[in-house]
Amino acid sequence: MASPLDHLGGEEALRRLVNRFYDLVETDAQGAQIMRLHFRGHGLAHVREEQVNFLSGFLGGRRYYEEKHGTMDVRLMHNHVPIRAEDAEDWLALMDRALVDCGHSGPHVERIRAAFRRVAMILVNR
Repeated sequence: MASPLDHLGGEEALRRLVNRFYDLVETDAQGAQIMRLHFRGHGLAHVREEQVNFLSGFLGGRRYYEEKHGTMDVRLMHNHVPIRAEDAEDWLALMDRALVDCGHSGPHVERIRAAFRRVAMILVNR
């Protein structure tokens, strides 16, 4: 059975999606707070790679993030970051734009969007 990652077009398509998302984070006003939050950690170059690693496993592909860090616990990963509902909504809006910009559509993308929304709202801690 094909995974959500397969439906996106595999790891290269995922890498393009993540890079488009972070290009938007870096250039769109809606990404300003996300940028500030990332600079509390390791910065965007680091997070681009780790996001690909995490989303690969999250979307049913190889679990690179877990292989490297021993966990896929998103709450643990973001525990040190003060995340407001507005931050989660900004993240979701920019990821939605990245999905559109990369030409992704259809029922599999709607399921991915719903999964992203569930996780983003779980991470709200402020």
